[in-house]
Amino acid sequence: MFEKIQIKARKWLHELRDVRSVGFLVFGILALLVSWSTVGVIQTNYELQKRVARIERENQIKELENTNARLRNEYLNTDQYLELAARRHFGKAAEGETVYVVPKSTALAYVSPAEEKPTPAQIIEDNRPTYQKNFDAWMRFLFHPTGN
Repeated sequence: MFEKIQIKARKWLHELRDVRSVGFLVFGILALLVSWSTVGVIQTNYELQKRVARIERENQIKELENTNARLRNEYLNTDQYLELAARRHFGKAAEGETVYVVPKSTALAYVSPAEEKPTPAQIIEDNRPTYQKNFDAWMRFLFHPTGN
């Protein structure tokens, strides 16, 4: 049995010495190296394309922001805006119009309490743990849908 193994090993070594076998082995190794290199290049190209696409999206967003800012500046320079600002800040009115000044307390009397925002003091005053606030908020949402 040992002789059969030695015979097969000699045939295998003899085949390795053959130029065709060595050439095939070298070709296989080169094919693997080229494939590995190609995969690396494809991966790098994919990552660069993702980065380019992200930068192009950011560029488009910045262009839209610039356009919005330019349009806002143009609007702020119009007579229409100046008229609205004068009405709001100085209580001015156009010819034939009457300005009514309503006290803040009277205006707030017609606002429901649910629409009022809490004051900073009310927010700071609530020292309950976060989980308790969350639980109470869910209970209000589930069992008091009208806000009462």
